Amino acid sequence: VYQGATSINWTFLTALPAPVGESGGMGNAILGTVTLIGLACLFGLPVGILSGLYLSEAGDGPLGSAIRFTADVLNGVPSIVVGVFVYTLIVAPMKGYSALAGGLALGLIMIPIVTRTTEEIVRLVPSSLREAALALGVPSWKVVLRVVLATARPGIITGVMLAIARIAGETAPLLFTALGNRYWQTGLLQPIASLPVQIYEYAQQPFDELIGQAWAGALVLIGLIFALNLAVRFLGRSRI
Repeated sequence: VYQGATSINWTFLTALPAPVGESGGMGNAILGTVTLIGLACLFGLPVGILSGLYLSEAGDGPLGSAIRFTADVLNGVPSIVVGVFVYTLIVAPMKGYSALAGGLALGLIMIPIVTRTTEEIVRLVPSSLREAALALGVPSWKVVLRVVLATARPGIITGVMLAIARIAGETAPLLFTALGNRYWQTGLLQPIASLPVQIYEYAQQPFDELIGQAWAGALVLIGLIFALNLAVRFLGRSRI
């Protein structure tokens, strides 16, 4: 806060990067970070939550053990390896960096975190709730969606926020996939700016002005995660 607050103003939040000595900001990087997080959630959350539900409800067999082991291995894979994998899978065949590739890389990082968190939270739901719903004649799939998932929702939301906090500051995979952009984003198949990459680039510069903006970018990134946490917790609590 001490290092970054003095560099934050309306221009910093809305303007494009500018040469040293001119008034510039990280507006494109802030928007790019929100876009990448949104794409990552679109790719990662459905797979992670459904995998966690499967592991908790029917994952005692060989397939469940294999999924659980794979999630644990992926959870320990360095993020730069994920970036290289997505580079080989998408960037190289398409011959260009893109927001889509960056979102997929971050989504892959989210999947094992959300999977294991969802599994553990759903296992905490009392069996009596399941049994009561089944005794009333409710189909098993409705019990999972209407009773188990609804009961475990606050814990699942917490796991999702942990995953978002993890990917929001990732730089290495974005260098291989989204790369960066000094302009406003116009499409998902083009390179996109992001706060972590912008901070990384500015922190290496010899100019105090750019270093101050790097501190400000770090403060905005933390504030963004904090605000997202508050919003999701409020929405999740109000619907219980």
